[in-house]
Amino acid sequence: MSNDERQSGGRGRECEACPRSCRADRAAGADGYCRSGAGLEIASICLHGGEESAISGKRGICNIFFSHCNLQCVYCQNFQISRNDSSAKSMRLEEVVRAAARLLDEGVASVGFVSPSHMIPQMRSIVEALSASGLRPIVVMNTNAYDRADTIASLEDIVDVYLPDLKYMDHSLALELSGAWNYPEVALAALREMHRQKGSELALGDDGVASSGLIVRHLILPGHAENSKAVLRAIAEELSSSVHVSLMSQYYPPPGIAGHPWLGRTITRGEYDEVLDELERLGFHRGWVQELESQETYRPDFTKPNPFE
Repeated sequence: MSNDERQSGGRGRECEACPRSCRADRAAGADGYCRSGAGLEIASICLHGGEESAISGKRGICNIFFSHCNLQCVYCQNFQISRNDSSAKSMRLEEVVRAAARLLDEGVASVGFVSPSHMIPQMRSIVEALSASGLRPIVVMNTNAYDRADTIASLEDIVDVYLPDLKYMDHSLALELSGAWNYPEVALAALREMHRQKGSELALGDDGVASSGLIVRHLILPGHAENSKAVLRAIAEELSSSVHVSLMSQYYPPPGIAGHPWLGRTITRGEYDEVLDELERLGFHRGWVQELESQETYRPDFTKPNPFE
């Protein structure tokens, strides 16, 4: 495979790395939906201790945040780096490896790739370069799940832990908020492939860090408890109620939508309890539930060297 083919998703020069299939020639600078080139466009490489306990452990995870995104959620909590109309810096592969190696050498066990759906070839190249340097961390794919199922299948030998969102089961909501009407079908197909690879078990090391498995995240949105309940039902029916689920209540309105009629607020206690009742009714018994007060905690600032400090 040529370098151009690798950078365009392994399907020649026309990019089909994600479900947008916009067929941009990224190697030539035609940057398509995500407005990304063929290089390593990375917003931050940092230590993060605020993920689920099985992901962060006691030492934290080395998270590599890609710039831009193949979903443009109007409420994105990482809005500083995810907007496709924002600038993105390109790093050299050796710089990325050096930055990750500094954290891994301090005893960090895992490397997480955040929002990699439009950067799959780049993610693979980083993993391969780390391995060539003698570093074999646990690889975590932290994705919005707007991924091609065949792409996920191609990563079976690369990804140890899948950490996908499942955002919507409501097509209209997916279109309105993320510009992706087909999100429910696409994301479920991707999750089925992840589940085929990893099953419902989460393999934990002596340090409590997951070395293999699947954790499905869902962020409760204000005014849409019914969508959250439908998401939980889809996980139970399409995968299993034994899957590890991380239910998140951390939503807060980013600056651009502060005046929105329903996204302009945090979730209520009633919405939170309603979704938790459905979680229990469906028999989920593995995973994590954020406290309602987490709305005040998880607010990264990507203008800082470490956005989470």
